[in-house]
Amino acid sequence: MSVTLHTVFGNLKLEIFCDRCPKAAENFLALCASGYYDNCLIHRNIKGFIVQTGDPTGTGKGGTSIWKQHFADELREDLKHDARAQPSLDLKYTVFGKVIDGFDTLFQLENVPVDAKHRPTSDIRINCVTIHANPIAENAEQF
Repeated sequence: MSVTLHTVFGNLKLEIFCDRCPKAAENFLALCASGYYDNCLIHRNIKGFIVQTGDPTGTGKGGTSIWKQHFADELREDLKHDARAQPSLDLKYTVFGKVIDGFDTLFQLENVPVDAKHRPTSDIRINCVTIHANPIAENAEQF
């Protein structure tokens, strides 16, 4: 299962771990399908550590799940924040996917100037999201 985040700098293709983190995957895919992330700001950018988005307010203080409430993290020993060796995040935050294409875009995003709070000094947005296949929705249609 994969999605593509379309940005002004190019595309980021992500593999989503639907079988290993079903709740997080369901939430993310449903939000993608609803347009929730369209025009969403990248609100935090620390080179070599994180490019953070997903909060439609652009503040980083959070959005909402499809259930309109918090849901339990799906922490797994076999899923690590290891692309850039960030073990301090392991078993603290759900790893529900990974970048599989668009590393040149990620490099460009990382190199955008930021202020003292790691906010990009100019707006960078996810323009829209393409869902390439959604096994969760496809399984739901069978019932």
